[in-house]
Amino acid sequence: MDLGGKYIVFDGPDGSGKGTQIDRLKALIDAAGGRWTYAKDPGGTPIGERIRHILLGYDLSLMAPRCETLLFMASRAQLVAEIVRPALSEGRTVVGDRFISATCAYQVAAGFPREDIIALGRLAVEDTWPDLTLILDVPPELGFQRTGRTEKHQKGRGDAHGDQLNMFADAHVDAMERRPLEFHRRVRECFLALPEYYPGRVEIIDATRDANAVFSDVKKVLQRAFS
Repeated sequence: MDLGGKYIVFDGPDGSGKGTQIDRLKALIDAAGGRWTYAKDPGGTPIGERIRHILLGYDLSLMAPRCETLLFMASRAQLVAEIVRPALSEGRTVVGDRFISATCAYQVAAGFPREDIIALGRLAVEDTWPDLTLILDVPPELGFQRTGRTEKHQKGRGDAHGDQLNMFADAHVDAMERRPLEFHRRVRECFLALPEYYPGRVEIIDATRDANAVFSDVKKVLQRAFS
């Protein structure tokens, strides 16, 4: 199995265990004598981190949802130009932590048209989409339990402002919890629908199990995809 020159992204709801599986893939590549580059989304570059600061540091109720999404895409355009494409050209494996797949989940769950997100994504990254996107699937109840968050059942807001804050590990908890549980269930459904339309190969992995069982499935998917 040769992962050189491949762009592999891990995505999924908060609490799905992305960080653990990313670290295990890095170790697997190291053990095989390969080289990897880590690509964190959103952010991942100096310019991307400044965009991240805007998104985390301001009241998004004042920001149009389309503006918010364009800022995320701008960060990805820089990530692809500065990190992803150079690494792929050197034959390195790019290991991604989230990508446009996350916006397809969180913003589509809030009512943003998925075809618009894909169109904006194509403008931002052109043809540099992941060779493989691994969606680690967990119900939101379990994700909340793992991260220590509280399930919110109250009626949520009727707009799409700030829904992508869930993509930030360092977002304030109150901002992440302000959507009701039903919203996070829709996010999960949107992640599960990605294989129907998302550019590139998408595989769903049951991440409710222990990390060893999940990584066993990750390796099986990699074997099928790149052997």
